[in-house]
Amino acid sequence: MDHLDLKLLRDLRALKSQVLAVALVMACGLAMMIMTRSLIRSLDAARDDYYARHRFGHVFSSLQRAPLEVADRLAAIPGVAAVEPGVARPVTLDLPGRLEPASGLIRSLPDRREPRLGRLFVRAGRLPEAQGGLEVAVSEAFAEANGLRPGARLAALLNGRRVELRVCGVALSPEYVFEAPPGAALPDNRTFGVFWMRETELAEAFNLKGAFDTVALALGPGADERAVIADVDRVLAPWGGLGAYGRGDHPSDTRVSDEIGVLRGLSFGFPLVFLSVAAFMTNAVLGRQIALQREQIAILKAFGFSDRAVALHFVKFALVIVLLGAALGAAGGWLLGRKLVVMYHLFFRFPALEFLPAWGALGAALAASTFAALAGALGVVRRVVRLTPAEAMRPEPPEDFRPSPLERLGPARRAGISVRMALRNLSRRPWRAALTVAALALATGILVVPNAFRDGIAHVLDFQWDALQRQTAIVAFNEEASPRALSDVRQLPGVTEAEPFRSVPVELSAGARTRRLAVQGLPANARLQRVIDSHQRPLAPAAHGLLMSKVLGESLGVAAGDTVMMRVLDGRRAEVAVRVAGFSEDFAGIAAHMELDALNRLIGEGDRVSGVFVVVASARWPDFLRAVKETPAASRVVIKEAMRRSFRETTAQSIGLIQTIYLVFATTVAFGIVYNSARISLSERQRELATLRVLGFGRGEVAGVLVAELVLLALVALPAGLLVGSGFAKTILAAVNTETVRLPLVLTAANYAFAASVVAAATALSLWFACRRLDRLDLVGVLKARD
Repeated sequence: MDHLDLKLLRDLRALKSQVLAVALVMACGLAMMIMTRSLIRSLDAARDDYYARHRFGHVFSSLQRAPLEVADRLAAIPGVAAVEPGVARPVTLDLPGRLEPASGLIRSLPDRREPRLGRLFVRAGRLPEAQGGLEVAVSEAFAEANGLRPGARLAALLNGRRVELRVCGVALSPEYVFEAPPGAALPDNRTFGVFWMRETELAEAFNLKGAFDTVALALGPGADERAVIADVDRVLAPWGGLGAYGRGDHPSDTRVSDEIGVLRGLSFGFPLVFLSVAAFMTNAVLGRQIALQREQIAILKAFGFSDRAVALHFVKFALVIVLLGAALGAAGGWLLGRKLVVMYHLFFRFPALEFLPAWGALGAALAASTFAALAGALGVVRRVVRLTPAEAMRPEPPEDFRPSPLERLGPARRAGISVRMALRNLSRRPWRAALTVAALALATGILVVPNAFRDGIAHVLDFQWDALQRQTAIVAFNEEASPRALSDVRQLPGVTEAEPFRSVPVELSAGARTRRLAVQGLPANARLQRVIDSHQRPLAPAAHGLLMSKVLGESLGVAAGDTVMMRVLDGRRAEVAVRVAGFSEDFAGIAAHMELDALNRLIGEGDRVSGVFVVVASARWPDFLRAVKETPAASRVVIKEAMRRSFRETTAQSIGLIQTIYLVFATTVAFGIVYNSARISLSERQRELATLRVLGFGRGEVAGVLVAELVLLALVALPAGLLVGSGFAKTILAAVNTETVRLPLVLTAANYAFAASVVAAATALSLWFACRRLDRLDLVGVLKARD
């Protein structure tokens, strides 16, 4: 080991706390990068393997009813490699020991062959047998939520007939990795599940023998998906086709892709902030180290050490920080990634979801941290190279100790000696003060982001399920019903208010942009399901136009007053031009609304309703639920509180855990920045402070100079930091928001107060550590002349 390496070890030992502080900041950024990139790799690998092994289709469509011969016409479409027709029907369930009615989707399995597409993975038990006497396999998420195992029995309404189903197995399907009710953005595993029954039994129950109402297609290599979708729509149009869509628009795959997109945003945004801070701190530590070691640098050069060797010595100092930060970050990212994979098991159902460390990300993390450290060290090393031995042997020019401009202000003149000395030091070194303010502002700003996530979740919970939805439950019908069905629902026990709605599948197009969704028709004076603008003002459903969610309008590229083409995907398949009446605000999925009577007139099918929003008296709630279970026309009951609970347990839990991790990291970084600033301030002024002790100043008076300086800088930094944090929060939320679930930017006084409190606590703690070192000042050394 050469002399410079021995010196490096001594320097690292002397600055161990500052080195550790910078390394921890760097480790936080690297841990976020490694964790998120590893999770992306794990989800991508699990999804790709699952889709390939179990033959997930590429194009899907639902329809009213078509003979099986139509499937042969679909197979003849150029580019189609395989076709799997089937039956899929809603079912109402009565689970033993559960008051709430459950619903499900029951899918068919071919009688005597394995499915060509969408093959099931059996987790427990077996698949139903042909003529097995109403045997079903149940989806894993629903089975776990309701304690169902092979051999369990449950009552169900199949086409209005009450039957008893026997569970023979627990299964997974690539179509239901994320298992949510049709048209819903969120799952509710307690009240919705997917079931599989042999085709003959299911078709007979719904009078669909020799027919199908759902189909999946696999495409051959080089096939044009858009052309195939157009051909599928053309073939299925006479049979009530509801519009084909590709894998990328499949609800389950979309939700997995959204989660991966969120992770990609997090893998870039957070590490960038943390590594930028680490670069700044590295520059500050090395800059101060060179200022303190001018004479040592001069002696090294005078004894023959080259500029390159001395510069490399300080570069090694930075690289040690990189290696320490990389080791801590890799360990932290690996541990946190494994924890999050366990959480993903709760709502992404793969046969296996293993944590796969992204070792390539570790290399990228090393490169990023090395770049950050060297970027911070570059200017400092350049100063080392330019420093000649003769110049380095001379002490730095004495500071100007005249009263500063700040001291000439009225209040400052009456301040104590410690404050006046602090003000004078700040005015002598404005650039250094500005950099310290910038560091403290960053420390404050990064603390705003995690709580903005928390407050956004709380806002969505209140807005989506209180401001928008004022009903207790939604009763959806098996098929479009006459207005008489509304009267029937009003007669159910405990119903105090009821409002009808209609849901119509449509394709909206504006130029080359198209979107498929369900337009919801609401009464003109709707109270239970409200439409609200961005200022939370209620909007009346338009009688001569569409109210679109803002996200849908952005997707189509339209403004209020523009015209879009609306093509109805069922019934008479009307195609009309509709004006965009305005935009609504919501935070889940995309939506379009129209006045109910106007929608029915536009479609030309008379007065029809798809379901009813109801308010139920709490005292009659059990009676209402029991009555709904016995209502054959009701295909599904959506309970508002169950959906709120589902959001908390899935999306909110996922975002909340990441928010907690980031909050811990942000707090660590904030303490690291403030502590580093305090130590550098002490290092810069230790000769002056020791001189004051020699001149008779007490320990408290000397500490007051240090405290006053950092407190003044913190007071200046806090407002700027809150502003920076608001910008960070806005940018990161925009990066992670998806069409499925979006979080608004909510910045509260409590959030700002928390950030300021953490920085204040970090300042106080750091000053306490720094002031403890005042007793170790070299009082004899200051009596020796430096020139």
